Amino acid sequence: MNMKKLVAGTLVSAMTLSLAACGASAPGTSTASKASEATSAAAPTEAASTAAGSTAAGVDSSVKVAMITDTGGINDQSFNQSAWEGLQKLTKDTGIKTNYIESKQASDFVNNFDTLIDNGNTLCWGIGFACYDAIKESAEENPDIHFAIVDNQNTDQIDNLTGVMFRAQEPSFMVGYVAAAVTKTNKVGFVGGISSPIIDQFEWGYKAGVAYANKELGKDVQVDAQYAESFSDAAKGKSIANKMFTDGADIVYHAAGGTGQGVIEAAKDADKFAIGVDRDQNYLAPENVLTSAMKNVNVAVEDLSKKFASGEKLDKDVEYGLSEDAVGISEDHHLYGDDIYKAALEIGEKIKAGEITPPATEEDYNTYISSLG
Repeated sequence: MNMKKLVAGTLVSAMTLSLAACGASAPGTSTASKASEATSAAAPTEAASTAAGSTAAGVDSSVKVAMITDTGGINDQSFNQSAWEGLQKLTKDTGIKTNYIESKQASDFVNNFDTLIDNGNTLCWGIGFACYDAIKESAEENPDIHFAIVDNQNTDQIDNLTGVMFRAQEPSFMVGYVAAAVTKTNKVGFVGGISSPIIDQFEWGYKAGVAYANKELGKDVQVDAQYAESFSDAAKGKSIANKMFTDGADIVYHAAGGTGQGVIEAAKDADKFAIGVDRDQNYLAPENVLTSAMKNVNVAVEDLSKKFASGEKLDKDVEYGLSEDAVGISEDHHLYGDDIYKAALEIGEKIKAGEITPPATEEDYNTYISSLG
């Protein structure tokens, strides 16, 4: 073991024994596995979830599964939290030991993976495309351990790494339709975190859904899009959304992690609507979160981890979407009518059937717009 790993492991052990402060969790997160907020970049705290009883039949009892968050943190009300909920469900169903480490900044990623490895984890998750370089390094240095990353392909085709991608353009298309159907000002907005092929698919899917609604409903809804260049700056998200609302938008969709919490706050202050992402975010503002584009990271994390624990050889890349029940829109639609909700679900069925192919890139979006005539 190198000195860096020895120091990291020692610090984590000491802090795990001495720190007891726990952060609040969203509805659905059990008290026994709340995330510890007493963390630091130098010595990340690991939080564990262990089910009582024996490991489920057909599952290797020696398997340990862990994840590191991106900089949005475990309580981001978004995909980090959803991923942890997937591991908690894995523990509940199988008895497999699961845990996580929070990353406060990108420079934590490598050390956090080192800590997971030193603690004997056999499947290590990186949540978010930003940790790809770190997970690649760890995978290459530890060929006997399997790694998986959310929102990034295994671009280097490393044998012991699985890239997990979501067709986020599919639910984005659906909420784009809802936004265009509901808006009274014919102006809606989109706030992204950091521009990348992963986040861009939310934007182009959303814009295409608005365009589809425009044609179907005879409207002319315009979309204003802007990126915050952060997944953790709620103040920046609020500032961008405030400007959009001031300029006439009455609905703003975010795909920005913790930054998006500012978008929701702005919607509450302006008495307008926000559209949530990754999980049903209506509980954050019950009268202002119109709907949410669900990217069920928990479903993918639990599914892939269970396959690994059952001895299946994992592919280098996997993709989840509507057909796998890993994306969709929230069932709650008390802020808009049944007719619009049913129309959105019908669009989802058309996407599953291949009748509609939501675009994930600007080029595909332009092609799609041309097809509308």
